[in-house]
Amino acid sequence: MFRIARFNPRSRGHRDVEQGLTGRRRGIRRLSAGLVMLGASGLVALPAERSNAADLPMKAAVPTAYNWGGCYAGGNAGLGMISSDYNTTVDNGTHLTGADPGVVNLAGTGGFNGDNYLVGGQVGCNLQSGTLVYGLEGDADYFHGNNHLFNNTNTLSDGFTAFTLNQSITTNYIATVRPRIGIAADRDLAYLTGGAAFTSVNYTQTYFDVPNVPAGGTIVSPGTGLATASKTLIGWAAGAGWEHAWTDHATFRFEYIYTSFPTTTALGAITDPAGGANTLHGSANLTIQIARVGLNYKF
Repeated sequence: MFRIARFNPRSRGHRDVEQGLTGRRRGIRRLSAGLVMLGASGLVALPAERSNAADLPMKAAVPTAYNWGGCYAGGNAGLGMISSDYNTTVDNGTHLTGADPGVVNLAGTGGFNGDNYLVGGQVGCNLQSGTLVYGLEGDADYFHGNNHLFNNTNTLSDGFTAFTLNQSITTNYIATVRPRIGIAADRDLAYLTGGAAFTSVNYTQTYFDVPNVPAGGTIVSPGTGLATASKTLIGWAAGAGWEHAWTDHATFRFEYIYTSFPTTTALGAITDPAGGANTLHGSANLTIQIARVGLNYKF
């Protein structure tokens, strides 16, 4: 007879299955516990990371360069030097005869300088592109400039008739209208400038001779001469300068300007009581050099 084998739950195979299932359940519990701990640590670390990011120092803002664009007005003061080359021409006539006109012409030729203070104001506007600054400026200064040629040590060709010759030119103002162009380095500006210059002049030439007749000599009538001219002159100006902005609205500058003007001519005559006469021509050119400081308010 055959016997039917009964299943024994305590058999070795059964115990192996149970042990395998128990190990798997333990692994699952350990994995779940690990995930829970990982998530908790992440939640704890997140605010700390945010706090650390907030504690990082912020970069300082880079300051912007000064902008020279805009309009301005201000005042200036300085020194002006006026220079002239004088020329005298006496035509042949009946008072000065022979070599005398040439003697007077030589005595009336020469160059002389003079200087005086000046004061005035300026207005202008600038535009800026990168470091390039360009604009237009106008200025006007009171300037009483005067120089003169004075010669009273010569005699006419006879060797004993002394004569005096005086030439002078006078200005009362100097004004310019000039474009400016320069390079800016933040609050410092170096620039070149050039344009038109304006002034008015009074030119005067006088002549006077005093006969010194030796014993037995011929009596000669004294001669006097005058030639004058008053003109408004338009010339040119060129120069350079440096300007510094010590606040956003206030600037300080130093500049040098050279100006040149056309020659002024005058026509007159030398006459004497006896009726003698010679035509008298006089002329003088004019340059004015300006060195000044200025203050501006930038709007």
